[in-house]
This record gives sequence, structure tokens and C-alpha cells, in this order.
Amino acid sequence: MGTRLKLIIAGCVLLITAASLQPEAATAPFPAASETRCGWFSNPTPGNASLHDRAAEWIIGVQGGHQADGDWPEFAPGQWVETNGHYGYGCACLRLQANRRTHEVTRIESAQPRALSVCRKDSALKHWGFK
Repeated sequence: MGTRLKLIIAGCVLLITAASLQPEAATAPFPAASETRCGWFSNPTPGNASLHDRAAEWIIGVQGGHQADGDWPEFAPGQWVETNGHYGYGCACLRLQANRRTHEVTRIESAQPRALSVCRKDSALKHWGFK
């Protein structure tokens, strides 16, 4: 066996060994790109939260399960509709990272509450049933 062939085989063995030592690196998904989404922020019960925008419902948190990293918007009293004690909904824009296939939000980078009238006037949000 020639020297060149031995070097090629040794290089392949090194690559395979390195990949087997770090399996999560080989299968880790690319980080999600940040995007701004605006719509109805809903927190109906403890630990459950979603953002309903023109495209979909984006899951922020599920009680006892998935919870996105980052802070939720902080609403002033006139920006929040209570439906279940102090739980309810408001209008907000979130800068976030999400899995577009599952609609799960992984990270909230920033959250800005908006006037309820902004979402109420947006005809693309009416099908969600918030008023």
C-alpha cells in the first residue's frame, strides 16, 4: 500500500472518529433566524402562552412542557383583556426565533405591547376571535 493511500485512510479514520465523539454536532439544527411577529398575545392559564399572527399560532409556552426563553410582554392595564382572573390577552410585537415547522417559539429576544386597537383593526387577525 502506497504512502498516499495510507494518508487518505488515516484521514478518513480521523474524520469518522471525530464525528462519533460529537454526535450532537452532526445532527444539531441550524439556529433559527430572528423575525418580528405581531398579533394577539394570549396567556389564558398559567404557563400557557401563544402569539396569534396573520400566519399561524406560535406556541410560546405549554404548562408542564415547552417554554420559550426570554421575557413576555408587560402590558399596562388598558392593553390587557382579562378572561380568567388576571389571565387573558393583549396585542404585541415580538422579536423571536421559532421553528417554522412546529410553530414553537424557542427564544423571545424582545417584546413590545401595543394598543388593543392595533390588533382589533387588523382584518387578518379577526379569525382568531379575540375582541
